[in-house]
Amino acid sequence: MAGQTTPVPIEVQLKTLPGSPGVYQFFDEDGKMLYVGKAKNLKKRVSSYFNKKHEHGKTRVMVRKIRNIRHIVVATESDALLLENNLIKEHQPRYNVLLRDDKSYPWICIKNERFPRVFPTRKRIRDGSQYFGPYTSMKTVRALLDLIKSVYPLRTCNYDLSEEKIQAGKYKRCLEYHLGNCLGPCEGLQEEASYARQIEDIRSIIKGDFKASLRYFKTRMEHLASEMRFEEAQQMKEKIETLEHYQSRSTVVNPRISDVDVFTIVSDPTHAYVNYLQISHGSIVRSHTQEIKKKLDEPDADLLALAVVGLRERFESDAREVYLPYAVSLPEDVRVTVPKVGDKRKILDLSERNARFFRQERFNQIRITDPDRHEKRLMAQMKTDLRLSAEPRHIECFDNSNIQGSNPVAACVVFRNGRPAKKEYRHFNIKTVEGPDDFASMTEVVHRRYRRMLDEGEDLPQLIVIDGGKGQLSAALKSLDTLGLRGKVAIIGIAKRLEEIYFPGDSIPLYLDKKSETLRVIQQLRNEAHRFGITFHRNKRSKAAISSVLEGIDGIGEKTARDLLRAFKSVKRIREASLEALGEVVGPSKARKVYDSLRE
Repeated sequence: MAGQTTPVPIEVQLKTLPGSPGVYQFFDEDGKMLYVGKAKNLKKRVSSYFNKKHEHGKTRVMVRKIRNIRHIVVATESDALLLENNLIKEHQPRYNVLLRDDKSYPWICIKNERFPRVFPTRKRIRDGSQYFGPYTSMKTVRALLDLIKSVYPLRTCNYDLSEEKIQAGKYKRCLEYHLGNCLGPCEGLQEEASYARQIEDIRSIIKGDFKASLRYFKTRMEHLASEMRFEEAQQMKEKIETLEHYQSRSTVVNPRISDVDVFTIVSDPTHAYVNYLQISHGSIVRSHTQEIKKKLDEPDADLLALAVVGLRERFESDAREVYLPYAVSLPEDVRVTVPKVGDKRKILDLSERNARFFRQERFNQIRITDPDRHEKRLMAQMKTDLRLSAEPRHIECFDNSNIQGSNPVAACVVFRNGRPAKKEYRHFNIKTVEGPDDFASMTEVVHRRYRRMLDEGEDLPQLIVIDGGKGQLSAALKSLDTLGLRGKVAIIGIAKRLEEIYFPGDSIPLYLDKKSETLRVIQQLRNEAHRFGITFHRNKRSKAAISSVLEGIDGIGEKTARDLLRAFKSVKRIREASLEALGEVVGPSKARKVYDSLRE
């Protein structure tokens, strides 16, 4: 390892770095490790931290803290990847990605002992025992162990079954033997070779390979049947059915795809999610999604490479081929395949779908358990998805409502930090537009809204959402141009047909993932604006209809109709009111006209 014991200026350290593959380490003034990274060319990679402007604040803060750079030169980029993985796990530097700890995950243990026990555990002890996992839930472990126990009789006691103690008759058969769950190795009733063959079959089953066990039981069944031992043959048949039923529950892919690891990654500004599918003998035998917390602006390719090495090590995978969405540098003994079409591509898509579902689940969990954290992640995600210059903490959405041009109105709804701010909602009666002209109506309300906000010195939103496609968006932009706000406030349009997002000056829409949190918020804005506008429009039409009924009575004008509605709330109640009650509101003469007219 090359390094400096006496701190020297960073500029000098950069000049002396080699152009070879290796791992670099950043330290602060107290000698604390800040970051570990790998590079194909150490000099170019490390220098890039100091000669460009970084978009993310965390990276800028880290670079300001660097006082010492050390490096380890290795033979290949693959070696650098493995070394990087080990150093991150050992030192957990502050600015490296955080891989979730798996200490609480369950494992299946085949104990290193004579007549090995097979049991679940959450602790791994370095005593030569074999551990399979970790599994993401104890339910999966129990299902697999129940299968094993239903097919193979195994001991559950923790006796030391050494040959000397068995021959000395130290142990007696227990209830498990009499129930048929154990063949009594404690009294020498089962040979060690027979038990060892069972354990070998169990290892294969845990790895997802049922072929050896099925082949053995079918051969045994045929042999027993040929000897007329039908009761024992039936027991073999039941074991075969149990194994086949369990195997069929696995997601089956192309049987020619075997012993392959599949990895995909999806990410947002703060986290990445790597899904791992293990394919064995044409079936998916394991699915696991790793959440990675980003500390800097690491590219997805680097995160994926790191996760592949870490997950393969954790799950002790020895598959020689991995499927990835794009090529990354991995150890030389692993073949990387990037599927484009066919069954291989389908399994890659399945992996990505698992990662997206996991990310959505994490979003939902955080929204419930930690609203502040969810809010920060949502705002950062929306900023990235919608290509905004600032987080959209304040969003406003506009929608028009009219039926065949009657009672045209518009609505503006306001969201703060991704949630409705209903006290700030606003209705608009269309004043300058004649007939059903949605584009002109949109131009009017957008102009009125932001003209008033500018006059009153209110803070403008970071994002305006227009319910409609390119036409509605263009109409709103006319008002922003008139007010001098074009380019100062971000604005988008959302079209209902395919939920496409339109940007000013761009004829090609953006299609967000249907499960995207960003799209969910925009849809909620659009739906809320539509609901708010429709409600106002219905109320206005209803009042207009009621007023027309009353004003149609000879001698009753707008003021009288308004007084009656204010007092009785509806035409029905006015019709049911007595002459005296009506007279108290509008006088006896008008009361008589209303009373007689409504009853006719």
